[in-house]
Formats: sequence, C-alpha cells, structure tokens
Amino acid sequence: MKDNLIRKMFLGFIEIHILYHASKEPIFGLGIMEELKRHGYKISPGSLYPILHNMEADGLLNVEEKIIDGKIRKYYTSTDKGREVLKDTIIKADELLKEIKEV
Repeated sequence: MKDNLIRKMFLGFIEIHILYHASKEPIFGLGIMEELKRHGYKISPGSLYPILHNMEADGLLNVEEKIIDGKIRKYYTSTDKGREVLKDTIIKADELLKEIKEV
C-alpha cells in the first residue's frame, strides 16, 4: 500500500511539473523527460507519453505538431483549464506544506 501511495503522489508531482513547464513555454516529450530527470524522476517514454495524452484528453494540454529535422514533434502547451488546475494545486500544496512542516 505504501509503494502504491508513493507512486500515485509521484505521478501527481510529474503532472504538476508538466503543467508548470507547459504554462511557461511549449514542451515536447524528450525535453520534459530531461527536465523531470533533473528533478530526480526517472520516466520512460512508455510512461510519459500516456500521461501527456491523458492530460490532453482531460483538457489540460493543447498539442501542436511541427516537423523538426524531417520528423514530427508534438509540442504541448497548457490550456486555460490546465493553468487554473496548476494555480489551484499550488494553493493546496502550499497549505499542505505549511501544515506538515510542523511534524
């Protein structure tokens, strides 16, 4: 149970990172994988792309395809809904961190 809870939390953290970076500038799979790695998350393309697709399906991300060096690359940006979710998440995370710092 503990491992499952930690996995769910880390998935949420990854989604928050994605929303944050996609609200600042367009992101693409390999680029966000490298950014997540900088923060200590090891995520494979087989795990990342379903997350991006689900976030797009949930209306949190927009996707635009561009041809780079003859290959199609998908760039993701945050939607208004995605930015609102990020804002709400930051408020809730801040409340939680203030509370649990006392422990």
